[in-house]
Amino acid sequence: MEEQLASETLVPLFKLDRLLNQDQGGRRIALLGTINDQPALLTAERAAFPSDSKALEAFQRCLSNVKNLGTNDIYHWYLASAGQGENNPPDLKLNLICPCTEKHIKKYSAQGVRMVTETPEIYREQVRPYIAKQREEGRLDWVFNILEGRKEQKDIIYRDPGQEGAKDEAFLLALDLNWDRKTLTSLHLLVIVERRDLWSLRDLKKSHVTWLRHMRDKILEATVTKYPEVEKDQIKLYFHYQPTFYHLHIHVVHVMLEPTATQAIGKAFGLENLISQLETLSGGPDDGMADVSLTYVLGEAHDLWTQVFRPLKGGAEG
Repeated sequence: MEEQLASETLVPLFKLDRLLNQDQGGRRIALLGTINDQPALLTAERAAFPSDSKALEAFQRCLSNVKNLGTNDIYHWYLASAGQGENNPPDLKLNLICPCTEKHIKKYSAQGVRMVTETPEIYREQVRPYIAKQREEGRLDWVFNILEGRKEQKDIIYRDPGQEGAKDEAFLLALDLNWDRKTLTSLHLLVIVERRDLWSLRDLKKSHVTWLRHMRDKILEATVTKYPEVEKDQIKLYFHYQPTFYHLHIHVVHVMLEPTATQAIGKAFGLENLISQLETLSGGPDDGMADVSLTYVLGEAHDLWTQVFRPLKGGAEG
């Protein structure tokens, strides 16, 4: 007990010299300083959120200084402080979906995951009809709000009219709603193409290679121009498959961004690798990603697992 009490007196004596490192999107820091003229290194990491209902209710009541960063359709995002007091600096990034749908609930619920292999036949006969149905249900209203100039225009940092003004190659680069707008090592931007006939990386063909290279170069140039502290070789570009929404888009992130499941193998497909795959793919200009098998991760609550791949697995095992 005496040793514990003696140890607890040390932290208040810590005198900061300098910040050594900040990682995990700013959630962990390493500080160099002194205690009683002795060199000392202090690391600090935010604790995990509580999971019991009473603690979660108390957490919600303690939120203060909530500042809206943007709103688009049913999506809202904020900075807030986890504590009372006007002078508390914002230390939380909040995203709100209201009204949320059953699909949102499934996506954010704890669930097991599975690796599945989607052949060209499975894609053509079962997955693409599923994607078409999702698009018909109006799930892209927030994307069209951006493209048509109704929402989030202040978050757009670059627009490209396409090579030689080709309208079917136009795209924009905007801030992603998951970024706090200030921590460069957790930089997250989003590229959205203007054309509406490209739903996912499955729609990319050999004929798109020149355009994809053009996009890559313009994205990197626009990002380092906007954020000169970031260099081109500190930026990752990738697609998701399956994506959260079915309108072709590219994620642009800092290489130091904490590699969560959304950047893992089976979810993220690098732009450079995809360009190389298209270049080496046999066939003519209309052949592409719809003609190859893709292996990726699906949550067990995802409709494609429950409606397509689980029944296929059961049939194969039977």
